[in-house]
Amino acid sequence: MFARSLLVVAALSATLPAYAGELRPEDAKRFVAGKYFSYTCFEGTRGMGRIQADGSVAGTIQIRGSGPVHMMTLPAGTVRVQPDSICASVRGVPFSPCFNVYQVDSKSFRGSVSGLGFAYCDFVRHNPRVDVAESTGTTGQTQSRSGDTTKMRSSVSQ
Repeated sequence: MFARSLLVVAALSATLPAYAGELRPEDAKRFVAGKYFSYTCFEGTRGMGRIQADGSVAGTIQIRGSGPVHMMTLPAGTVRVQPDSICASVRGVPFSPCFNVYQVDSKSFRGSVSGLGFAYCDFVRHNPRVDVAESTGTTGQTQSRSGDTTKMRSSVSQ
């Protein structure tokens, strides 16, 4: 009976996702690539965007959380997954920072500059189709994440 219980626990732990913990570079790529995230950084910078599997980046940025929101795109190869790290190379920046990726839960992670733990951004995954429907919907109501009542666009034609 004990051996059977141990086997069940081992099987479950292998199938359940590991939420909290630092991700290895390839695991971080699988968790992040192609998904849409909002982010807020330690000094107030915020935005939304997506990092593709080819290392390209597209999204918005608002420096220090005020002023205009800028669209940005960075070419393939900007974010590089190496065997032991994730690094970025941006034209005009004299160094290539590397990052630690710490998965907080099934939808969020913290990325920090290696060696500078205070320099981090928190990322939360979103479904942009649901976000757009919540902000521009025309029928039905749903409770938003912040508790406000917003309209939800129906996906069924009437």
